[in-house]
Amino acid sequence: MTASADRLRLAILAGGAAILFGIACLGASAQPVAPPPPAAPTVPGAPGAKPEMTESCPGLVASDRLPVVPIDYRPPTLAPNEARLTYSGHSTFLIESPKLVRIATDYNDFVRPPVRPDIVTMNHAHETHYTDRPDPDIKFVLRGWRDDGKPANHDLTYSDVHVRSVSTNIRDWRGGTEKNGNSIFIFEVGSLCIAHLGHLHHTLTQQQLNDIGHVDILLVPVDGGYTMDIEGMIEVIQAIKAPLMVPMHFFSTFTLRSFLDRVRQNYEVEVANTPSFVASKYTLPTKPKFLVLPGH
Repeated sequence: MTASADRLRLAILAGGAAILFGIACLGASAQPVAPPPPAAPTVPGAPGAKPEMTESCPGLVASDRLPVVPIDYRPPTLAPNEARLTYSGHSTFLIESPKLVRIATDYNDFVRPPVRPDIVTMNHAHETHYTDRPDPDIKFVLRGWRDDGKPANHDLTYSDVHVRSVSTNIRDWRGGTEKNGNSIFIFEVGSLCIAHLGHLHHTLTQQQLNDIGHVDILLVPVDGGYTMDIEGMIEVIQAIKAPLMVPMHFFSTFTLRSFLDRVRQNYEVEVANTPSFVASKYTLPTKPKFLVLPGH
């Protein structure tokens, strides 16, 4: 055998050994690796803890809100000049007259008063302000918008109450404007004029203020963004000049506090323990005031 043949044979043997060694290494690396021991559990909010959701589903109305006091409903006994208001939540109030006519504002499928109302008002911003399935036994269902875009122009007298509406525009979901999609409803009950701003999205013109007229109690959305920012809503409040104002549509205590911290610069603020109160011309504050009712 020649020297060149010997060198060839030695090269082949060395190459085969290298291949076998490589296969052995590959097999060793493919073996399963034991998982690392589990990390010690961390307490949410502790140093080094990762952020995590602490609520399974907050939904539209945040959990950080004023306690919702159960409504122990009893028919009121009212003097001819009185009205009772009960906050059901969100933008829904039950307004009751001396002759026990019951009105529910922004009536919807999510938040409803404890008794069936005689009159309901609704607005079109989204489904927490109206329903297409009102109780069929409700006598009067007043939608604050019309499908043709014209003002709703309600003017209803029933028993000892009078309900009328002043139309405003709202933003639609595409970023445009739905003309006359919201109504400010004015309720004349007892000796009072009560105005519910609905889902108001803009300040008011002089003509709208003239149409609204004098207001004793103003029901105000104070969310700071879904309707209007705080300064814009304060402009509306200052233009209407009601002696008593009740916040609504505030979702959480943070939102409500933000609004109240601002208005305390100019107004007294009282926080009630119960969701209902009785009012008349004679019990209205002499200095404009916000009355905060339990709810959300």
